[in-house]
Amino acid sequence: MPVWLLLAGAFGPLGSGRMRALRVSWMVAVYLFLEVVALLVLFGLWVGSGCGWRLRGPRFQRAHYVLTGKFLRILYAQARWSLGVKVAVVGADPDVAAPGRPELVFCRHAGPGDSFLLVHALVNWFDREPRIVLKAGLQWDPVIDVMLNRLPNHFVTVSADAESMIGRLATGLDHNDVLVLFPEGGNFTPSRREKAIQRLRDLGLHTMAERAERMRHVLAPRPGGTLAALDAAPEAGVIWVAHTGLDRLLSVADVWRHLPLDLTITMRWWSVDAEEVPTGQEERVDWLYEWWARIDAWIDRHGPGSGS
Repeated sequence: MPVWLLLAGAFGPLGSGRMRALRVSWMVAVYLFLEVVALLVLFGLWVGSGCGWRLRGPRFQRAHYVLTGKFLRILYAQARWSLGVKVAVVGADPDVAAPGRPELVFCRHAGPGDSFLLVHALVNWFDREPRIVLKAGLQWDPVIDVMLNRLPNHFVTVSADAESMIGRLATGLDHNDVLVLFPEGGNFTPSRREKAIQRLRDLGLHTMAERAERMRHVLAPRPGGTLAALDAAPEAGVIWVAHTGLDRLLSVADVWRHLPLDLTITMRWWSVDAEEVPTGQEERVDWLYEWWARIDAWIDRHGPGSGS
């Protein structure tokens, strides 16, 4: 969970519950401590690599993935203890579905910290090395900035040619690599859902807008990055990820009201072999929307208020 969210919860005028303040303050302290330790280790790796000379070599790349895993493992353990957050993965995973095969992971984006939890699962539970497409604003966090810029990741900016960068990122995936992409391009909120639908209408894509309107729990996916990844990695399998449990936490105030969270975040994984991926661009866009509708239906059955 980003430190700005924890700080806002701990020190913002959002409530008076002492235990809530103590829980969030503890997570803030843990996060800041981990940041300091990780930055010291990163400095040591930089020195050990010959002041950056060998940072891109396999040995130091692996060391950075190990550090990422330890950082996220400790953060997750503390979130379980102090906030009551647990993760359960159901369905196919990269180890069981196709061990030793590169994967493209396309995930729903909703709720605070869901990308952290996904990467934690990939690194620590499935021993994968993710290449992640992230928002450039996350680089305000010092550890994210230093650590992830040393690994093959891509921070999306407004002016950058994101699709070309995603294509380059997905090129040359090896047996334990995964590309992680959030096709919606941002965290789900009801207002963003409406804006995404209106954007499709403004572009004259009325059929896609109608399909997006039927999906109540997800944003309309943006096909560009997904198509670029599929084109660049035709040998990779595809894993679709839905999750529920963070759906009601749309703001810092929501997180504060629900502390301790005491929730289980359920991640549903579906695996598709490379041979099953459509080949034509229109067919792939249609396929993406079909899967997003399937994810939306799963959330409808298993999300808050579903009774399951």
